[in-house]
Order: sequence, then C-alpha cells, then structure tokens
Amino acid sequence: MLWPALLSLVTLLSATSGGGTERAEYDYYKYHPMLEISQWMDQVAMDHPGVVTVMKYGQTYEKRTIRLLKIGLNTGEKKKAIWMDCGIHAREWIAPAFCQYFVSQILKAHKTDLKMQEMMKNMDFYVTPVLNIDGYIYTWENNATRLWRKNRSPGPLGYSCTGVDLNRNFDANWGTVGVSSNCSSEIYCGSQPMSEPEAQAVTYFVGTRPQEFLCFLTIHSYGQLLLLPYGHPNFTASNYQELMEVGLGAADAIRKVHGMNYTVGTSPDVLYPNSGSSRDWARMQEIPFSFTFELRDNGTFGFELPEDQIRPACEEAYSGALHIITYAHDKTFSGAVATAAATLSIMLLAVGVTGNSLL
Repeated sequence: MLWPALLSLVTLLSATSGGGTERAEYDYYKYHPMLEISQWMDQVAMDHPGVVTVMKYGQTYEKRTIRLLKIGLNTGEKKKAIWMDCGIHAREWIAPAFCQYFVSQILKAHKTDLKMQEMMKNMDFYVTPVLNIDGYIYTWENNATRLWRKNRSPGPLGYSCTGVDLNRNFDANWGTVGVSSNCSSEIYCGSQPMSEPEAQAVTYFVGTRPQEFLCFLTIHSYGQLLLLPYGHPNFTASNYQELMEVGLGAADAIRKVHGMNYTVGTSPDVLYPNSGSSRDWARMQEIPFSFTFELRDNGTFGFELPEDQIRPACEEAYSGALHIITYAHDKTFSGAVATAAATLSIMLLAVGVTGNSLL
C-alpha cells in the first residue's frame, strides 16, 4: 500500500519542481524586479531562436550589464531598425512593464499577422526593457527609495549627493533649459553631456549607425503625452508638421482602445521646456521619427500606477507605438517599391520596351 502513495508523491514533486516540462506563464500584468526581467529576456530569446537575440551594449555606473532584445527575421540583407527604451527614469515602473508587453505582442503577431511579418523582414526592433538598471533596482529596496528617478553615480568631488537625470544628460542643447546644476536636484544634468555610462551606451549603439534607425521611441510616465522634438523652445524639428500628424494619429489609435486621451506636442508646448533628452538627441542624429511616450495616468496615482492598470495602459500604448512604427515602415518601404517601379519603367522606355512588346 506504500508504493502507490510514494508514486503519487514523486509525481507531485516532479510536476511542481523546476525540472518539470511545464513552465509557469510569465505575468505581463504585474511589476517585476530586475532579476525576473533579466531571466525573462533570456527565456524569450531561448523560446524564439532565429528571431530574438540578447545583446549587451554597455554597463551602468555600478557595473551591471545593459542588455537589449534584438527582434527580427534574418534575411541576410542590411535592414532598417526601430529603437525602444524603457526605464530611463527608475521610478516609472509602468515603462519597463510596457517594453515587456510590447515584445510579447510583436512576437505573437509575427506568427499570424502578415504586416508584422513584413515589418520584421524589413526592420529589426531593438528593445531595452530597463536602461537605468541601478536606479530601478534601488526603487525596489523599500518605500523610501520607491520614487527615486536618477541613476546611482556619485556627485561631484566634495558633494554627498547621488545620481544624474539620464534624460538631461544627452548631447542635445545640454544644460540650457529645464535642468539643474545642483547635484541634489532630480533634474541634475551631470557634469558634462554624456557624462553617464548609461547615456554613453545608447549614444554609441545608436549613434554609430543612425542611418539605420527609422524610429526612436523612449517610454516614460506619467501624463498621457506624446512628445516630439525639441524640448528647447528655440528649436523646431525640420519635419515638425509630419511628426505632429503622426503623433495625432497615434493618439487616435490610443483613444480607440480604452478611450484615454493623449496630448501631442513638443515639451515646451504641452509640458515644460527641457534639454539633454534622448529624444532630442536622436532627432539631431537625423532619425526621422523620435517620440517620448508619457504613459498613464494624469496624476491620480502618478508614478505608482496600480497593477490593475498595467494591462489597459499597455494595450493602448501598444496601438499608439504600432501606429508610429507602421507609418515609418510604410513610408520607407512603400516609397522604395514605388521608386524602384518608376526606375524600371524609365529604363524599359529608354530601351524602347513597351507594354505591347512584352506581350
């Protein structure tokens, strides 16, 4: 009589152990600490060989490796690219949650959706779930650290302050407006542009091949805004009108999901002037479509958005991001097809080939 009971116990232990064949589904609708996000990145790459690759591209001040997910189909051709980063500000937990959701959705879509398959053939997606890793880990320590914003680098010699606002540290009108030179300030811009290793990592990865990138999307919270370049009121993007039109289209797509209204415009117009942002830096590198997403909400919960809002916040933001990405893709590749067709037509005419002679 002991044998059946022992067999049942072994079966139960086998089913509940890590060695079992089934794995618990990753919960995209809760906030995850950095270790779980890192493990998730590795698992996603293992689950999607040939589509997803984990890439290392820098180190934080505390020597943690900054990694991203490269997502796309290997065509053997040189491809265009989409950049997305989340968690540049440590306390904005909904941003890393969105990056994880975004990855899950495009991987799901590419299995059945012809448009996503087309985009993955033409473009690679580079997604950094958490850029400010040191700061993000610090926000998980206790309630007193939960609202930390900056990275964790030490202040200038002789000062006891810590941290630089990474989104004021990029070489884009650095140190001019919307910043502080006080290292205790939440918007301290650093001792010089690109002083911080996290900003340096993005600058090197993107800045050494800016011509490949069609979009630069950086995800923040809160405020329900779509911000376009530039943060400095004295500068206007050369494609400002197109950016506004694309942004308004993205806001419409967002509103159709759960009825949430997002405001579109430059930071001085709809929020406040600032300088040294990664969004502005990207546009200065001639990346045509550069946007900051400020996700839910409008201040009721602020940076501490409840977990029951993760799903709707991500669903609506996904529609907005996809609108921008699809527009950039179609403009680039539909235009390329039309140009190629026109060139072929001109060549055929030049050698005297007409439609009738081809029949």
